[in-house]
Amino acid sequence: MKLGIMQPYFLPYIGYFQLIKAVDKFVIYDDVNFIKRGWINRNKILLNGQSFLFTVSLLKASQNKLINEIYVSNDQSKLLKTIYLTYKKAPYFSSVFPIVEAIFGYEDKNLAQFVGNSIIQIADYLQLHTEFIYSSDIKEMDHSLKGQNKILNICTVMGATGYINAIGGMELYDKKEFEKAKVSLFFLKKKSIKYQQFKNEFVPNLSILDVLMFNSVEQTNELLLQFELL
Repeated sequence: MKLGIMQPYFLPYIGYFQLIKAVDKFVIYDDVNFIKRGWINRNKILLNGQSFLFTVSLLKASQNKLINEIYVSNDQSKLLKTIYLTYKKAPYFSSVFPIVEAIFGYEDKNLAQFVGNSIIQIADYLQLHTEFIYSSDIKEMDHSLKGQNKILNICTVMGATGYINAIGGMELYDKKEFEKAKVSLFFLKKKSIKYQQFKNEFVPNLSILDVLMFNSVEQTNELLLQFELL
């Protein structure tokens, strides 16, 4: 069983969903500290032909709190309107925007649940069959561990034979240590991905939202295969 573990990112870039597609089970890592100016409540969309960083407003966010101890503001209407105006002429707007509305209208405003739901909703739309679990729901996990040891503990508890991490994890994780635990460690490297965005010059590394607005489910799933495991 291949396992992925990532903090919940709101409408993350396509590489995040490549990782979800590549594993059997995906752990939403919600009981670690919130990172300000990270990707948990921020991402990028296309606005006037350029990359635009948007932020989901939070209540009393602090790096001293766990992700699942923070809450999302009730009013995200301005951001939703920006998304509407930006993509209303995109080819798959009519299919995707109702999902976006449902994501923003999700009743549970706990940050981990709110963002986790957005990931699960998009995975459902893309017909991905990966099983999701929140790390805070893994009762057997040893919460005293940190970093690589904690990840290894989750792999062991979940019965994983393989662990796939984003390419940035190459500096954090040691393949030999995973081998000792009888877990194969891989790093996912996204290949160069391009698609038509209106008539603009292509702007890369935007939210999955941008990918979905300009590509069908079938086309997006083809793009999700554009990676290599190292």
